[in-house]
Amino acid sequence: MKVLSGLAAVIVFGAGLVASGMTNTSKVIGFLDVFGEWNLDLLMVMVMVIVAAAITIFIGFSLISKRTQPLFDSQFLLPTSEYINRSLIKGAVLFGLGWGLYGYCPGPAIAALVYLSPVTLIFVSCMLIGMSLINIICKLLTK
Repeated sequence: MKVLSGLAAVIVFGAGLVASGMTNTSKVIGFLDVFGEWNLDLLMVMVMVIVAAAITIFIGFSLISKRTQPLFDSQFLLPTSEYINRSLIKGAVLFGLGWGLYGYCPGPAIAALVYLSPVTLIFVSCMLIGMSLINIICKLLTK
């Protein structure tokens, strides 16, 4: 049931990305081009996502705070860190650079695989290789 609920969440999220146009790299690049032909569509999507997330979190946390454990797992896995550290800042910068250079972040890139575009396939492959390499590097550095 845990896998099915996760799969359902991924499908709904991916469908939302496609419906909102976030799998269209030119729309994202257009939003980032504030001195050119600035496309404000992404701003509207961001506002709607923030409002929807706030409502979901408000309802979700009020419901889960009454439970001793989640429906499909043995314990709640909530964030423990409350601080902004170097790793978070570096990750945000790398994320922003990648997003700005091509117009994809991981979610929309994976959702865009349904279009079977060779460029998107290459992008996602490189993204997965990069994620794997950074995991290997971090493990080697922490030994």
